[in-house]
Amino acid sequence: MNAARLELTGITKRYPGVVANDAVSLTVLPGQTHAVLGENGAGKSTLMKIIYGAVKPDAGSVLFNGQPVQVRNPQEARALGISMVFQHFSLFDTITVAENVWLGLSKSLSLADVTRSISSKAAEYGLDIDPARPVHTLGVGEMQRVEIIRALLTNPQLLILDEPTSVLTPQAVDKLFVVLKKLASEGCSILYISHKLHEIRELCTACTVLRGGRVTGVCNPGEESNASLSRLMIGAEPPQLMHRPQQPGAPVLQVQGLSLPRADQFGVDLLGLDLQVRAGEVVGLAGVSGNGQKELLYALSGEDMRAAAGAIRIAGTDAGALHPGARRKLGLHFVPEERLGRGAVPTLGLAHNLLLTRNEALSHPHWAGGWIRLKQLEQQAAGIIARFGVKAQGPRALARSLSGGNLQKFIVGREIDAAPRLFIVSQPTWGVDVGAAAQIRGEILALRDAGCAVLVVSEELDELFELSDRLHVMARGRLSPSIAAAEATVEQIGEWMSGLWQTDVQSVLAPAPGEAHAQA
Repeated sequence: MNAARLELTGITKRYPGVVANDAVSLTVLPGQTHAVLGENGAGKSTLMKIIYGAVKPDAGSVLFNGQPVQVRNPQEARALGISMVFQHFSLFDTITVAENVWLGLSKSLSLADVTRSISSKAAEYGLDIDPARPVHTLGVGEMQRVEIIRALLTNPQLLILDEPTSVLTPQAVDKLFVVLKKLASEGCSILYISHKLHEIRELCTACTVLRGGRVTGVCNPGEESNASLSRLMIGAEPPQLMHRPQQPGAPVLQVQGLSLPRADQFGVDLLGLDLQVRAGEVVGLAGVSGNGQKELLYALSGEDMRAAAGAIRIAGTDAGALHPGARRKLGLHFVPEERLGRGAVPTLGLAHNLLLTRNEALSHPHWAGGWIRLKQLEQQAAGIIARFGVKAQGPRALARSLSGGNLQKFIVGREIDAAPRLFIVSQPTWGVDVGAAAQIRGEILALRDAGCAVLVVSEELDELFELSDRLHVMARGRLSPSIAAAEATVEQIGEWMSGLWQTDVQSVLAPAPGEAHAQA
């Protein structure tokens, strides 16, 4: 009756050139919400994968409910009562939400049973999702909802959550916390990884700190401050951002009357969008995932080239029908929300991943064969690794070998290092520790101060308020008027996420010069 739910002793996992976990010991009690805290690359995700059976440890022992176990695969983990929500989603793109969830549940259940269960749980937890949608049509916030619902449907004794709120809105996070606290009160143990320190302090009753793969501390988060947790995690407090007021320059991105029918039946129609981003300003775009952000970003990046003439202008050039490479020549650099697959090729090294958006190391265009100057390419990659503090085994390290946060630092660094004229970034600090998040945000503000026009799409409102000069909200394919970030409140932006901006007092609105307000 008094046995720990989970007890790890001396867990060690080595990879070539790195020890991910070094004799880690950890105990989780029944009904306890236990945080695992550490900077990117500290070994948190590797440890969780060992518990879930996705990675085999080189040494150490695992007790579950007082009994020694060897969890050889996730199926055995689920049979024991262990479920996990991964930071990098483990979903099959080509099948539906319901079919993905069905794969991990009892074969005695029919697909119709699973579909009804998903709809019921989604409504109960406030995690809206359509069970019939193919996964490839979902945004990252929607995929995260699927992962959470799938884990909760197994009624676990131990629930492992690796960055579960990284792309959820504050309202969805509040609803999820109600669910997690209820699960803990019923005896479910929760292992919780997050870089959002206020979440850990609110939710967790115990915390194990990892640094360089080793346990360096144990504490009660409720008795700590954000500053003290930062010191435990990274050895220092993150630097304060310097957001200096300045007068924006000429428009670099102009979107006028952009309307696009959805590309597939599960997409979102874009309806008369008006948006302007000027040199030397950061414009933030808030909204619940799945309200047209993905479609807008496709249209801006050049992945969707159906825009009408004049609807998208970059640096004064009509860009709606230009492909991504042509838009880069106009000064646009873009960081997509999906790290692996769109932001980076998992099986290529970091140096070769530079070629996705950079061509300085390519041979002269008229030379036959398209030779790559590999030494120059590796020097560029090494410079980005050093500048952004990326933990990787050099420029040749495969993208898939990096932790999620370190890969994010590299991708963001790759585009910032190109000195863009227009920088569009989606979820810039997704899964990134507090120190690295402060660095990335600082680099974004430095771009702004140097005269770059910046558009930030994020589901983290605190981030948008910290970075933005002006804010828009996207809801059901429409774009709100802009509002000065200094005049906006979290509550107001939350209401606008439901499309209610037309009822607000117009005096608080701060449109850019010449920017037409979207009609709600």
